[in-house]
Amino acid sequence: MKAVERHQDYMGGDEGTMTKMIESQTARIPSGTYLTLGIAAMVGSWLLLGAGRRNLANFVGQWVPTLLIIGLYNKLVKLEGSE
Repeated sequence: MKAVERHQDYMGGDEGTMTKMIESQTARIPSGTYLTLGIAAMVGSWLLLGAGRRNLANFVGQWVPTLLIIGLYNKLVKLEGSE
C-alpha cells in the first residue's frame, strides 16, 4: 500500500475523468464475468481452429488476454479503490 501512496505522491495522485468513467462502467460488471468471457473465447478459438477457420480462431484467441487483464484490473480497483 505504501508503494501505491508513493506512486500517487510522485505522479500527483490525480485521476483523469476518462479513468473514472472507465472504472464506473467496469465496476458494474462482476469480475467473474470477465473470466467466463475469457474461457469462452478460449473454447471458441479452439472450436474454430478445429473447424479449419485458422484466421478467425487466431482473432478470437487474441481476445483472451485482453478480457483477463480487464477482469484483473476490475478486481484490483474493487479491492484497493480507485483513489
